[in-house]
Amino acid sequence: MCGLLGGQYLSEIQLFENLESEGGVTLLLCSVLDFVSQDEMLTPLGRLDKYISSENIFNRQMVARSLLDTLRAISEDERECVSVLERIDRLADDSEPTVRAELMEQIPHIAIFCQENRPSIPFAFSKYLLPIVVRYLSDQNNLVRKTSQAALLVLLEQELMERGDVESLVCPVLVDLTAPDSSDDVKTEAMAIICKVAPMVGRDVTERLFLPRFCEMCCDCRMFHVRKVCAANFGDMCGVVGGEAAEELLLPRFFQLCSDNVWGVRKACAECFMTVSSASSPDVRRTKLSSLFISLISDPSRWVRQAAFQSLGQFISTFAGPCSNTGQYFRDEAQWSGSQTHRTSADGVCPPQDSVDVAEEGGGEQTAEVLSADEPCCADADAQKCLPEETQPSSRPPVQEIPEQELFNSFHYWRTPVPRIAPELELELELELELEDRRPSAPALDRKQLQELIENLEPHIDDPDVKAQVDVLTAALRATGLDSGLEDAFLEPRAARSNPFSSQQPSEHLRGSSLHVTHDDDDSDLSDSSLSAEDQRKSKQQDVVPQALLEQYLSMTDPSRAQTVDMEIARHCAFSLPGVALTLGRQNWHCLRDTYETLASDMQWKVRRTLAFSIHELALILGDQLTAAHLVPIFNSFLKDLDEVRIGVLKHLYDFLKLLHQDTRRKYLYQLQEFLVTDNSRNWRFRSELAEQLVLLLELYSAQDVHDYLRPLALCLCTDRVSSVRWTSYRLVSEIIRKLSSCSSLLVSFLGELVEKFCHSQKWSGRQAFAFVCQLSIEEECLSLDQFSEHLLPPLLQLASDPVPNVRVLLAKTLRQTLLEREYFLSSVNCQQVALEHTLVALQTDVDKDVKYFASVHPGSTRLNEDAMSTTSSTY
Repeated sequence: MCGLLGGQYLSEIQLFENLESEGGVTLLLCSVLDFVSQDEMLTPLGRLDKYISSENIFNRQMVARSLLDTLRAISEDERECVSVLERIDRLADDSEPTVRAELMEQIPHIAIFCQENRPSIPFAFSKYLLPIVVRYLSDQNNLVRKTSQAALLVLLEQELMERGDVESLVCPVLVDLTAPDSSDDVKTEAMAIICKVAPMVGRDVTERLFLPRFCEMCCDCRMFHVRKVCAANFGDMCGVVGGEAAEELLLPRFFQLCSDNVWGVRKACAECFMTVSSASSPDVRRTKLSSLFISLISDPSRWVRQAAFQSLGQFISTFAGPCSNTGQYFRDEAQWSGSQTHRTSADGVCPPQDSVDVAEEGGGEQTAEVLSADEPCCADADAQKCLPEETQPSSRPPVQEIPEQELFNSFHYWRTPVPRIAPELELELELELELEDRRPSAPALDRKQLQELIENLEPHIDDPDVKAQVDVLTAALRATGLDSGLEDAFLEPRAARSNPFSSQQPSEHLRGSSLHVTHDDDDSDLSDSSLSAEDQRKSKQQDVVPQALLEQYLSMTDPSRAQTVDMEIARHCAFSLPGVALTLGRQNWHCLRDTYETLASDMQWKVRRTLAFSIHELALILGDQLTAAHLVPIFNSFLKDLDEVRIGVLKHLYDFLKLLHQDTRRKYLYQLQEFLVTDNSRNWRFRSELAEQLVLLLELYSAQDVHDYLRPLALCLCTDRVSSVRWTSYRLVSEIIRKLSSCSSLLVSFLGELVEKFCHSQKWSGRQAFAFVCQLSIEEECLSLDQFSEHLLPPLLQLASDPVPNVRVLLAKTLRQTLLEREYFLSSVNCQQVALEHTLVALQTDVDKDVKYFASVHPGSTRLNEDAMSTTSSTY
């Protein structure tokens, strides 16, 4: 309680300064000592009563700060605890705002104490503390209100408040604070706290008490700050309410906020668009929210456009269905099978019945749910339409039997082309071409006409409508330049045969091109050189998300976007690309391929770094064939990039390589040594990450490959200058021993190399490393005890005569804590038992007291991780 006397001490010191020149120092010191002795004689409750009524503000603040300590001191006496709580109610009426704010900061801690001691002081919180919190929510002082709001959130998060108290006491006060007659600041703060409290109180209370006032505040014409708070928390409110209430009551308000005349409100809407979309139905998301988001992307304010483009990828990801063509589905969807049937009827194609996960296709882990092989994906009547695309030519009925209306079915018209077309399909293609020629279509503009239109509109670019038209025309102009890209796509299957990294079938390379282009008649006017802009645009068509959203997302790599929207827009595009790819599915990868390649060659290293950190996730989505064809070249370029980019590849090296075929994966054995060279030699964390990844890579390669390629890297890392890198490398060496234990010749060769390079090393750190490896090999059971006794135990015992005490200390730990715990080394069958006992006796009589200690006793809490690292702490 000495802190409570601070104000009193200050007054005494001032008196001391005044009396110093008058010779009253001795008298003053005596009075101070008497004052302190009298205060120490008071009980905690007496000191509380003494300073709670002090005129010094600092003393009253210290009383509020020490309330919890006082309660702990008298916790065994229920009557005194109640007395302290009554004093708290008295202190809550203090006229000084700083005292009230200090008291409110202590309320959550006091509430936790009351909860822990509930049998002693029942109903303490609801009777004494909660009324103070509720009263301070409407306090005139801003600091006190802010503190009470923070305390209320803590109390709700810790579940210290009864649900009935929240509904009857807290919620009505919050609603009253948002009344029209409240001040602007209070109304804004109350609405913010309502939005934060809503997820904690649940849907029922929110709909009855908060939702009507929230809808009213969204239309507050006087204060845009209130509308901005509502917009910023709109997604959370939709998530709490959900269902029909969100669509009937909240979405109309959201549309109003998105067209608000204040750009800050519209920006807040763009930032929370994903959460609003997640709480909406698929139909509302596609028909209403997509067009609303397009309006935000073309907003006159640059800040709104910037926020919209940052949320674009997240918004697209909400269109992902419960069933994914990558063999994954979202586990939080309750009725995934019903949604799958709905997706089948909507899209015309459902996942193959023999769909497998990425682990089966590319060696990946079981990170996604696998579609059952015998699980029906549609009704029997539509079974023929749901067959895999590779089996459709042989299972489809003859072309003559297809009804005329079926010729316009999206399944037939937009299906993925196959490299070899059967004779019956050629007839169908001719029919489709004739129907296409008869279909009226608007004449397509050529490249020159598009350029003239853009030049005419550029003087009026300040007009938002004109700018939107220019963006559309610019996208069409870019599309006319894709002829060469399409031509390369058709020539790619032939080149893929000679590409050592390509394991993709020709059908994958043709994905994204339409059937009309595959017609090989010499007289056809649909050749690659005469593709119109409309045909080029169709090559990017898909039916998973609205096409306008996808086109806007693809335009994020346009250099003009960086100048007119955000310099970091390319990085936002790269960050959300795996989510967009998962939403579209691997069958629509052709829509994103050019964008991904553009991002991979971006001049900003932050963009390439983002892709490097997520390339393994994209590989899991695309599968092994598309990964080998399209991601492996980009992965190879990242390996030669800056260290800031290479670290992203290195951190997930195992995750990426395990998805590749064995032949492709083996080619990277030659490039692993390049990770030892960094731009900055002091970047030791890069080498530490390499050692950790090499431990994981051991399972992907054979024992011979590990011995030939990974073994030299491990031995090099074991001699690193940084002890943390060496420590990880010792574990790598022990795992290599486990890997080579299946081949006795390779194991004997490697163990002999360890003895030669480490046990007989000229440096004491090398000899210490040998003891580490031996200890790890036994503890992790990396090799049999017979093999250890034959190849590693004799040279290990030779370290007993090492001149460096640190080596002998680790040897003593290894013998006492690891070897002697195994019955094998204590039995007379072991030929090394005598040598082991003699070595242990020698260490017990060592001149170094630490060696003698670890050889004589067995500390129960001393294990490898603690002792080994403490031994190497000085070996940087």
